[in-house]
Amino acid sequence: MSEPQSESEDRGPVAGVQSVDRALSVLEILAAEGEAGVTEVAAELGVHKSTAFRLVATLESRGFVEQLADRGKYRLGFGVVRLAGAAVAQLDIAREGRPICEALAADLEETVNIAILDGDRAVNVTQARGPAALSTLNWVGQGTPLHATSSGKVLLAHAPDALRKDLLSRGMQSFTPATLTDPEALRQNLDQIVEQGWGCTVEEFEVGLNAVAAPVRGADGSIIAALSVSGPAFRMHQEDHPRLARRVMAGADELSRRLGFFGQPR
Repeated sequence: MSEPQSESEDRGPVAGVQSVDRALSVLEILAAEGEAGVTEVAAELGVHKSTAFRLVATLESRGFVEQLADRGKYRLGFGVVRLAGAAVAQLDIAREGRPICEALAADLEETVNIAILDGDRAVNVTQARGPAALSTLNWVGQGTPLHATSSGKVLLAHAPDALRKDLLSRGMQSFTPATLTDPEALRQNLDQIVEQGWGCTVEEFEVGLNAVAAPVRGADGSIIAALSVSGPAFRMHQEDHPRLARRVMAGADELSRRLGFFGQPR
């Protein structure tokens, strides 16, 4: 065990990174021990009790640890469960969605993706390419703009009002001449997506690329992802989008059922 460090060692350019590292160590200690007091945490970290107390108090304020009032010790809080649940949900979406993406990509012969909302962007968590797909780009892990992609618009259409208002109040980047950057036009498009149950883009993110997407629901009925098919505009004609949308919505509904949603999807 290292000797407790002086308070002066908490200052300096690396203090922020050091504090993050120590906070994560506190969580690991509580995970391993089940519960621990400030004295025990300080001893494990090799820091003064005042430093350990500040770390634990900060984690407690965010719900990542909670105090056992009768014993003056701490254990992991529900904030950790919330993060773990989010991670598991993403893994579930990718795992359960993979066979659906592969089947849809083979059927439609284009690229199929599943994306989730991450702040003000859509992030793809799984992808399958059909035999006729032209692009070999792997979008998994890549973030795309909400206002210019089919998945992004579906997620934005069903996002909390605060996020919608925030994005619509900003200046939105134009990626092609077809990108919707007028707030009122985009708002009307989002309302239409909610009403019809699917969204599309017509060369709005990349010239020559069209896409259609539908929402995926979690067990509680909330929209947690979007399933999309994309392909070259010369094959995915705009007049074909309703037909493609029916196929994509069927895939999205199947994924929703796999994730525990058994209600009426739309």
